Amino acid sequence: MAYELGQGTGPLAGIKVVEIAGIGPSPHACMILADLGADVIRVERPGGQVLTGGSHDLLNRGRPSVALNLKDPKAVETVLDLVEQADVLVEGMRPGVAERLGFGPEACEQRNPRLVFARMTGWGQEGPWAQAAGHDMNYIAITGTLHGLGQDKSKPQFPANLVGDFGGGSTYLVIGILAALLEARVSGKGQVVDAAIVDGTASLNAMTSAFLAGGGFREERVSNLLDGGTPYYDVYETADGEHMSVGALEPQFYDLLVELLGIKDQAPDNLERFDPARSAELRDLLTTTFKTRTRDEWSAVFDGTDACVAPILKMSEAPEHPHMKAREVFVEHEGIVQPQPAPRFSRTTPRLGMPPAAGPGVHTREALTAWGIEDVDGLISSGAAVQVEG
Repeated sequence: MAYELGQGTGPLAGIKVVEIAGIGPSPHACMILADLGADVIRVERPGGQVLTGGSHDLLNRGRPSVALNLKDPKAVETVLDLVEQADVLVEGMRPGVAERLGFGPEACEQRNPRLVFARMTGWGQEGPWAQAAGHDMNYIAITGTLHGLGQDKSKPQFPANLVGDFGGGSTYLVIGILAALLEARVSGKGQVVDAAIVDGTASLNAMTSAFLAGGGFREERVSNLLDGGTPYYDVYETADGEHMSVGALEPQFYDLLVELLGIKDQAPDNLERFDPARSAELRDLLTTTFKTRTRDEWSAVFDGTDACVAPILKMSEAPEHPHMKAREVFVEHEGIVQPQPAPRFSRTTPRLGMPPAAGPGVHTREALTAWGIEDVDGLISSGAAVQVEG
């Protein structure tokens, strides 16, 4: 698919973003911005970087790949030329690296005072650990969030990199960018967005902070309302070794749960179920009952009901679930089954654009030209930019 500016159909159509390629949360944030209609140009190092790239890397969808050698002054000048016409720059390097390379906030502000300079890090731009390496589990560890995750009392369990990188990271980065863009329209001035995974994760976990402050939270796994400490909010194995999720918290939902399971006469009633002395009894009853049928059989029993029970599907199964299929949550685009842009809009409907680049630099010439950069061939011949034939 050839690259052209102005092809986005979502609510961010017309917004222009320069992405300095990183890993994890920053490309995910730029995927969201591109999904929602923004023109994003992805600036990568020649040869790419670890853990990213290729035509199946969905985090890189919707935008062209330009390879620039940012150790070359001509390449840095090209970034600043892009900044002049952009609304946002996104970078996910360690604090101070962009400044050392020559396109830090001050240099960019001189070129474009309205620019939103969005920075994505784990620890933040300052603090004792700001320059230290880290990954998702490290960031969520010091926020207090990781300690309570999982249903193993002996040690915490981490949910891949969903909570830190994408929950506390890219989600809050996008929120910050959108808020700063709105403010810039009023003030006429850009600003720096310091999005740190530690900050976002702490904010994401605000409800637990409230429970702790109110004395309603035990700092022990599998001891609370939403961590498997109650039998009516837990996961149960079925006869075929698969699992069902049960979230029957409210009285009416619990009543329907035990009714559809056929255990209404055996299970504690809505008052008795809160009695710790009956918790083990109820858990054993639910465990035994769910093992009498397969996941699909139980799915048919609870389908569309208010019992708050749903099958736990594999990623490969999710696109075929009737609800997911009806909403077209997943679609096949350019030969890859992938999630649609989210959220949805009544008027400015986003659509999936170009697929992930096959490699870094496959769009260098056409993307820089489309953005109005002069003498692109000269940049390529000098080595400041790299065009890869893909």
